[in-house]
Amino acid sequence: MKNILLKHTGFTFILLLSQLVLAQKKQEKMRTEEVNVVKSYTPTISDAFKIKETPALNEEGTAPKETVKYSIFSFPVASTFTPSKGGAENVDKEALGRFYKSYATFGGGNYGTLNAELFVTQDLNSEEYVAGMFRHLSSQGGITGVDLDNSFYDTSLDVTYGAEAKELSWNINLGYQNQIYHWYGLPTDFMNLLMPTTKNILVNSIDPKQSYNTIALDSKIEFNESILEAASFRFAHFSDAFGSSENRFYTKPSFKFNAFGKEIKLNAIVDYLGGQFDHNFTRTNTKPIEYGYTNFGISPSYDLENDNWTMHLGLGLYYSLDTKTSDKQLFLYPQFTASHKVVGDIMIFYTGAEGSLDQNSYLNFVDQNPYLSPTSIINPTDRKYDVFAGLKGKLADNISYNIRGSYSNENNKALFKSNDFSSDLNSQPYAFGNSLNLVYDNVKTLRFFGELKADITDVLRFGANGTLAVYDTNTQPEAWNLPTVQLNANVDYSINSKWYAGADLFFVGSRKDLKVNNDRVYIVAPTYTPITLKSYIDLNAHLSYKHSERLTAFLKANNIANQMYERWLNFPVQGFQLVLGANYKFDF
Repeated sequence: MKNILLKHTGFTFILLLSQLVLAQKKQEKMRTEEVNVVKSYTPTISDAFKIKETPALNEEGTAPKETVKYSIFSFPVASTFTPSKGGAENVDKEALGRFYKSYATFGGGNYGTLNAELFVTQDLNSEEYVAGMFRHLSSQGGITGVDLDNSFYDTSLDVTYGAEAKELSWNINLGYQNQIYHWYGLPTDFMNLLMPTTKNILVNSIDPKQSYNTIALDSKIEFNESILEAASFRFAHFSDAFGSSENRFYTKPSFKFNAFGKEIKLNAIVDYLGGQFDHNFTRTNTKPIEYGYTNFGISPSYDLENDNWTMHLGLGLYYSLDTKTSDKQLFLYPQFTASHKVVGDIMIFYTGAEGSLDQNSYLNFVDQNPYLSPTSIINPTDRKYDVFAGLKGKLADNISYNIRGSYSNENNKALFKSNDFSSDLNSQPYAFGNSLNLVYDNVKTLRFFGELKADITDVLRFGANGTLAVYDTNTQPEAWNLPTVQLNANVDYSINSKWYAGADLFFVGSRKDLKVNNDRVYIVAPTYTPITLKSYIDLNAHLSYKHSERLTAFLKANNIANQMYERWLNFPVQGFQLVLGANYKFDF
């Protein structure tokens, strides 16, 4: 290695010395020459070429590298560090209140109001249970300016047996209800035309009491893994104190199965209704007025979904048989709905077209209006279509909205209209203009609906909705007793863990009705003008105090504005009402 290093050092020294000698050579004297440019200079770029030359490597560069071996000298080190075990952070949990299976409620107030409820349930074993419910609501009347008794009673009792197993769950319920109302709505404008003596005799001769009785047996069963998804049935016998009676039975099975690669849902219904009234309004019939219908319906449908669209495609097919006249009709209805997420959950557009055959009954009409005369005609309503579209979504995480417009077409829509007045002492207690009857018409309705709900805070909630409706009737001058404007609002506030409060506000716009005085004799029949029922506001509030897990006291105030408004023509309601009561929860 030393010889090689000496050779290189000598070679380098000789090379530097020769360069120094050449640099010291005297430069020769430069001459000037004349150059004639014949052609302008045009620079060009020659073709690129690669130098094909392989550099030579010396033997040292190609010599194999020596293998270097490393070794680590290790020795044990004593450690005093002991890691602690990790643990989950504790989360504060609110203590859950105990769940009681039974409760009792009792309250009373002015107008002789009495409100009582009792609900009890008991598990027989891990799958079976029995339950019972008793309800009573009554008032002794006392409405200002009313000559007839205006008290009411509503008492019901239900007993239920149910079972919940892995394969299915079902229950059966037997119930009885008794209701007592009075036809107290005498038309004061017509009564004031009578002589005072005649008026007193007429008022004292009227017994306006009507009693309704309902016995019902219903059941529902649900299957977890079966083509038959669920089924329900109901039988109800309804009667009143004037010889009217009605029987209704219906069953509604629901199926779910796969066909053509789609999950198909099929809802079916078999609905039977039969009843009678002893007399018509003028009591000119010689035998009871009977009515009866048997309806069969099926409604297949299936759902389509993608990222932003959801569609429900279906149709309804109904066959209706009038069992008294043997008339048969076939109905086909659209049952389509769709929704599209325009902006996530902020804005969802939805639309649809739906229709159905709605079987009316005396029981259903009394639930809507207990002052109905027992002389009505019962027909089904052909709801041909209800086309609607709207937007719903969230304005914020705690504020939701819904706006909707719809147009519906209904044949044989039932309307409540007042019966005409007569002072004939031989008339029935509902024939003095103090009851309502049913009239049917083909009605088309344009309706707009808006709703807003907000959870302002964890303890304050607010909701409001409104409806504007425009009706187009075919034969009737007006859509009797149907309001054009309805507004509702409610607020609930949890003051603290003990106190709760809330309020409800209802606004119902003006309605139209018509009543004729049959005592008057006209040479030329007059043109009767519909009567306008004034709009009204009903404000209600409630306050609750939770004394313990079991006992809660409450105070309810109804019709705070003390408006003696008329829900139906000549049927004013009670004024300001106050009810004080308590609720007690318990277990056996």
